[in-house]
Amino acid sequence: MKPFLELTHVGIEFPTPKGPFCALKDVQLKIDQGEFISLIGHSGCGKSTVLNIVAGLYRATQGGVVLNGKEVTEPGPERAVVFQNHSLLPWLTAYENVELAVKTQFKGQMNKAEMKDWVEHNLTLVHMDHAMHKRPDEISGGMKQRVGIARALAMKPEVLLMDEPFGALDALTRAHLQDSLMEIQADLNNTVIMITHDVDEAVLLSDRIVMMTNGPSASIGEILDVNLERPRSRLALADDPQYNQYRAAVLQFLYEKQKKVEQLSDHKKKIEKAKDKVA
Repeated sequence: MKPFLELTHVGIEFPTPKGPFCALKDVQLKIDQGEFISLIGHSGCGKSTVLNIVAGLYRATQGGVVLNGKEVTEPGPERAVVFQNHSLLPWLTAYENVELAVKTQFKGQMNKAEMKDWVEHNLTLVHMDHAMHKRPDEISGGMKQRVGIARALAMKPEVLLMDEPFGALDALTRAHLQDSLMEIQADLNNTVIMITHDVDEAVLLSDRIVMMTNGPSASIGEILDVNLERPRSRLALADDPQYNQYRAAVLQFLYEKQKKVEQLSDHKKKIEKAKDKVA
């Protein structure tokens, strides 16, 4: 059975005044429908670049991405992106921000009443139905991010791509939104790929955690399967030995194994230089 989403030997180079810069090299990943995948790694390891390639915002220099049997070559409504910055239009209400996406996506497919019901449904999903007629400057940061998620979900995406969506929020708001995201994903069975720097967030939310090596030429270092029963409760998991084992495994990669990967890479570079001198 073919995977729902597959990255095959994905690499990308960016032009610089000093020549091509290799940001990613040989990234290979297979994702099943309904999976929740977290990408984690140090700053500059190419997490956002991977996400942008899946979104169709960047085109891979090597390899490619196939979603549901079709190659990804450009942005499309089946892949919705939620950024750390909510990017709401400030002159529109929460309802109008979501409505704009719905009108763009479903023009000619839904009548006015159906669009209204669909907008309200998605705002209710993220617990924003009580403030749907407020503008962004009238609501909190966490509420803005909820609207951003509602706008993405309203496009009925097959894949939800999230680039540190809760990174700028306080701990309590972040926890509430994590819980909401787990509820939504359980309800809709969306495939989710999320970038995070938060180890606890990755373990709590994910089915698998993809740990990236540092750049340049970043790639996948390890993939950790998170076999924790759903639904998950952060309070119940706080003292769960298995949860803490997963957490320790990610931390060990980020702070110990990563150093070994870098040392091995440096060693290989020295060997290549020595070969070049001999040649």
